[in-house]
Amino acid sequence: MPVMTSINSDAVRILKRLRERGHQAFLVGGCVRDLLMGHKPKDWDVATDARPEEVMALFAKTIPVGEKFGVVIVRRRHRNFEVATFREEWGYSDGRRPDGVRFSTAKADASRRDFTINGLFYDPVTKKIIDHVGGQKDLARGVIRAIGDPEARFNEDKLRMMRAVRFAARFDFKIAARTARAIREHAAEIVEVSRERVRDELMHVLQEDRPVRGLRLMDELGLLAEVLPEVAAMKGVKQPPEFHPEGDVFEHTLIMLGLMRRRFRARPEFALAVMLHDVGKPPTYEELDRIRFNNHMSVGAEMSGKILRRLRFSRDAITIVAELIADHLRFKDVMKMRPATLKRFLRREHFDLHLELHRLDCLASHGDLSNHRFCRQKLRELGQEPQKLRPPRLVTGDDLIKMGLPPGPAFREILSALEDAQLEGKARDRAEALEWVKNYIAAAGKD
Repeated sequence: MPVMTSINSDAVRILKRLRERGHQAFLVGGCVRDLLMGHKPKDWDVATDARPEEVMALFAKTIPVGEKFGVVIVRRRHRNFEVATFREEWGYSDGRRPDGVRFSTAKADASRRDFTINGLFYDPVTKKIIDHVGGQKDLARGVIRAIGDPEARFNEDKLRMMRAVRFAARFDFKIAARTARAIREHAAEIVEVSRERVRDELMHVLQEDRPVRGLRLMDELGLLAEVLPEVAAMKGVKQPPEFHPEGDVFEHTLIMLGLMRRRFRARPEFALAVMLHDVGKPPTYEELDRIRFNNHMSVGAEMSGKILRRLRFSRDAITIVAELIADHLRFKDVMKMRPATLKRFLRREHFDLHLELHRLDCLASHGDLSNHRFCRQKLRELGQEPQKLRPPRLVTGDDLIKMGLPPGPAFREILSALEDAQLEGKARDRAEALEWVKNYIAAAGKD
């Protein structure tokens, strides 16, 4: 299998310098895998028999990030290159880090890695692949296979179960039978992994090219029920067939995930909102005269907050996702909204995400995009005149004080009502705005 893309010159220089001092040195891991698949590697890692102190002595700029594990960062032209000493490991009492490390050989180093496709070495000088684990064969066959005993690999680092799903989804590979069986048997142990690490793997699954494949694999292997039991609960929850001919809530959600466009999928809050937008349906399911999910939007928004806090997402991300979920059915009313209400709706923060979530929701169910087209048309009409969406402030609090009103909560109510009047064309300049406010105050006084 040929190396298809160019190799980073700084990585080669690091490797050659190690060789000049009599050391073995190879490119290793994901960069080799990506090169063999014709993909551009994101990171360039080097494996060597040089000890950490020897690596640091050879290069001017180094960072000993994991010296006791044999890992040193070499800095070249503002870029990091991980240089790791060949090693063996044993004892993983915390399910992540080894209790002991012994510097060793290239073959032993390959054997302690996660999957065969990530256990390859490459010599860019001789252009030879060094394969101690059968990675080339699995790469050619499209297989994710744990190196050696799958149970041992997953006991060493339980996050590898999620990584197997991520790689299978990313490359559209299948997971080898023994490896899949070990994941099923140990899926419940994923809760022992830090929530931040699980969160990061989940986002890889959602934001890469095959999120549907990733979620289905998580479900089939028992990981979804452990990481996102609220999403697993969507399976089998029926929906009204006249609105949702596609099937249950889980299938509807998967269809939406598959329809995500790359530029929206790249925004984590949007990918999360798509996955969680109907998470409130299972607990609100009722079937009397017909299937109903009363108030599932607000229930779902609240549930999403708990889920995302559990997975250590930021407060800002949680807020955006909750707002997207809470308002995802508001689009059904856009043609009946008062002009001011519609304009406020169209100008809200992250409206592009709200509109796209609505579009996917429609495409994955009844297919009616009339409300989406209506909003797009209104945005086009108003886009040439931004003031029609956010009019200038024509009256201030000082003006209200001059009218004899004491400062207080009523100010906000009056100014908000005035903005509605401006949006509806009832107060086009300052003179009309002042007159409108006087009439509003007088009418309120009569009430």
